Amino acid sequence: MKHKRIYSVVAIAIITILVLLVSFNSIRNKQRTPSKSSKEIYLYGEAHGVGKILDKELELWNDYYHNKGMRHLFIELPYYTAEYLNIWMKSETNEIFDKVYDDWNGTSEYIPECKEFYEKIKEQCPETVFHGTDVGHQYSTTGERFLQYLRRNNLEDSEQYKLTQEVIEQGKTYYGKSDDVYREKMMVKNFIREYDKLKDKRIMGIYGSAHTGLEAMDFTNTIPCMANQLKKNYGNIIHTKDLSIWVKDIEPYRLDTIKVNGKDYKAGYFGKEDISSFAKDYTYREYWRLENAYDDFKDKVLLQDTLPYDNYPMLIEKGQVFVIDYTKTDGTIERKYYRSDGEVWNNKPTTQEFKVD
Repeated sequence: MKHKRIYSVVAIAIITILVLLVSFNSIRNKQRTPSKSSKEIYLYGEAHGVGKILDKELELWNDYYHNKGMRHLFIELPYYTAEYLNIWMKSETNEIFDKVYDDWNGTSEYIPECKEFYEKIKEQCPETVFHGTDVGHQYSTTGERFLQYLRRNNLEDSEQYKLTQEVIEQGKTYYGKSDDVYREKMMVKNFIREYDKLKDKRIMGIYGSAHTGLEAMDFTNTIPCMANQLKKNYGNIIHTKDLSIWVKDIEPYRLDTIKVNGKDYKAGYFGKEDISSFAKDYTYREYWRLENAYDDFKDKVLLQDTLPYDNYPMLIEKGQVFVIDYTKTDGTIERKYYRSDGEVWNNKPTTQEFKVD
């Protein structure tokens, strides 16, 4: 019996050691191979200065902050502006932010909804850390004032001072040459700098939608846009969603009646657009959507003109019919009819002009 007890103790000890070894190797392997979720970049494209988009972005950040533990929010502002906002986040007053906001006068950020957006982040997500990755906008106001702040605090030798000077120079170069290609390159460079220094690499970013298409080009159609370049650098950890489409989530301004081929159709009116800058001999165009009309026109002969969805002021769905009046400089009106068959032109969903009898 004594020998059996000894064998049992030895067996238990061996099993315990094996369990500990397995656990140790498992922990070590996890440390060597971070989980996919430890590095995630979520970028949201916006139309600047739109209240309902700002509300959605605040909702998204609240979710990432409170439910996923994120703390780093990347924004389309200069480095020094974000650093100033981070100081304000820990301040008991709004003095810093009020000055930054005043510097935005004349830009799309200078609206009450944008001011409320940042104030709500401070209130609801107080540990948020902002990261600005744009070139040096407001370099002579916000940028210079932040340099003065750093000098008052004997921080001339700090990284903050060096980066502020660098981004100010980026701003001077961009505005001096009006070089959008340069700006896109600097936005990528600045983003990589800010992201790579993070320990927690789960972030959310808010940028104009022109910068967030994973397959898109820049404003000038010269180089890949920011997100497109970042995808080549970071791979599948980068995800994007375009919120700017919410700008077009509108109802008709009024309901008209338009007669086509002897039949009256209810027609939602969506306003007019000045096209004189890109259409010679024309001043503006007006948009109507014919309600419940697709079946009447789906077999009509198509003409050569295509008009991509992004030309319209409202959301477009497959199976709709549109009337567009083009007003010329001499006052005459040219009426065209388009339908959405689900076709694509130059990688863009598009409507096509059709012939009316």
